[in-house]
Amino acid sequence: ELKYIINEQQMNKLIEILGLYMDEDKYYKSTIRNIYYDTPNFLLIRTSIEKPEYKEKIRIRSYKLVSGDDEVFVELKKKYKKVVYKRREVLPYTAARLFLDQKIRPNDEQITKEIEYTLDFYNNLKPAIFLSYDRLAYIDKADKNLRITFDRNIMWRDYDLDLTKDAYGDLILDKDLILMEVKTVMGLPRWLLDFLGENKIYKQSFSKYGNVYKELLNKDKEEIKYA
Repeated sequence: ELKYIINEQQMNKLIEILGLYMDEDKYYKSTIRNIYYDTPNFLLIRTSIEKPEYKEKIRIRSYKLVSGDDEVFVELKKKYKKVVYKRREVLPYTAARLFLDQKIRPNDEQITKEIEYTLDFYNNLKPAIFLSYDRLAYIDKADKNLRITFDRNIMWRDYDLDLTKDAYGDLILDKDLILMEVKTVMGLPRWLLDFLGENKIYKQSFSKYGNVYKELLNKDKEEIKYA
């Protein structure tokens, strides 16, 4: 999973080239909404920022504004030695919240049991952050393990933690900038390497949730300063 910060002009140039090699993904154009779970002292994200060999995050995700009991994705995202593994269970929204908030397991599926193990291990996980962004997503025509996404309007809040509510909050990236993520198993194709080199676009370390935590720390410092 490689990340790059680009501007709109660079994104549009790349999208022109993508048409030759990639198709629009199933969730091509969407506003993604996430609720991240963490301990009261933000153990998961604090650990993640320290860049250990192994780290994990747990969240509920939707690709639209949830209404009634729409299906959502309960995800356990693990990273070990720079390789990302995602375990995902599809559940009705009510069942997903009962599972993560009250540990009421909805089924006996293997992935559900893995998520339950994580809930039990940390014991006191609670909804911590609502994180949303507008995404364009592409998948390679030949290599289905190669995906490119463009995220903008990355916003967060630490209240109103509900996927049935609108996407709003504070920005963590300038409105004119876009986070491009490349998910790949086999490495980058030559056409993409050429584009990145010609446009002087370089890999960066950028965690959406990690940047939110830094914003929270700054917010706390400001509150103490003016208390």
